[in-house]
Amino acid sequence: MARQNFDLIVFDWDGTLMDSTAHITRSIQAACRDLGLPVPDDVAASYVIGLGLREALQIAAPGLAPEDYPRLTERYRVHYLLRDPQIELFAGIPEMLAGLRQEGYFLAVATGKTRVGLNRALAAVGMTSLFDATRCADETFSKPNPAMLHELTRELGQELRRTVMIGDTTHDLQMAANAGAASVAVTYGAHPADALLSLSPLFCAHTVTELSDWLFANA
Repeated sequence: MARQNFDLIVFDWDGTLMDSTAHITRSIQAACRDLGLPVPDDVAASYVIGLGLREALQIAAPGLAPEDYPRLTERYRVHYLLRDPQIELFAGIPEMLAGLRQEGYFLAVATGKTRVGLNRALAAVGMTSLFDATRCADETFSKPNPAMLHELTRELGQELRRTVMIGDTTHDLQMAANAGAASVAVTYGAHPADALLSLSPLFCAHTVTELSDWLFANA
């Protein structure tokens, strides 16, 4: 079913659908602390959210020797998994996604999570079968490379010009620009509004309600 402007809506996961930004930030900081590394502040740690884990940790801990990244990754996962079962979707997200599905949109996820991590999160919130396709950073190139969007549109037989990427980081919006897709920003996640607006999204939502209202009126 052809929609008004878009047929495929692609969502980032952490900080866009799931309220996990603070926990990811704390887990990165704790992992660095475990290894005796300089601990990035909240801004620096949250900046890397949305990237693949290895890319994120390389930026968060630039002084770490490459052979020690597996140790940092292991410590990050230990801290993240401690609270993983308690992390929830933002209020209003399940209703918004159900409504978009009912309207006939294709729905997808493009995330910096691993496949194991995304599958675990989808199962925990009962959304394993909601999305038509998903891509994770350990399956292809990390954001802002456009590969995730190229692969999702090919898999679903959709066009990039009728695809919109929704995310809370500049990595999400830059990926959309690199792919030739539209973007919508949300400011309740990892990156500040001014950074997101610098990449000229079609809309900048400050709440899930604003995002939902915009999508149903404009997508």
